[in-house]
Amino acid sequence: MDEAGRQGRYSYGRIDNILHEKSRLGILTSLYVHPRGLSFNELKELCGLTDGNLSRHIHLLEDAGLLAIEKSFYDKKPYTHCKLTGMGRDRFQDYIRELEAIVQETARAESESPAMTDEDVALS
Repeated sequence: MDEAGRQGRYSYGRIDNILHEKSRLGILTSLYVHPRGLSFNELKELCGLTDGNLSRHIHLLEDAGLLAIEKSFYDKKPYTHCKLTGMGRDRFQDYIRELEAIVQETARAESESPAMTDEDVALS
């Protein structure tokens, strides 16, 4: 069977499902570009999440070993600080590389294929 007909070619089994969710992707991206980590409130603002939603996602990421969560008090108020672990940083980089490969393959296919006509679009 040639490459174009290979079974499961577009199943994307190497996409990490824990990372491949909109809210968690936002959290991981925010923490990746802020290597010293961010507070719970900073993450909440950057990702546009509610307290409960953010809390659920960061605990899932922590359980997966991707995030370290430190809780303390600042001016007698609870303070939560989140940071990517080494494994979290590595898995995020792997995930981004996989997405880049998909984009490159798509761009390559688009440049090698004839442009779709209005008739092609109507038939699809």
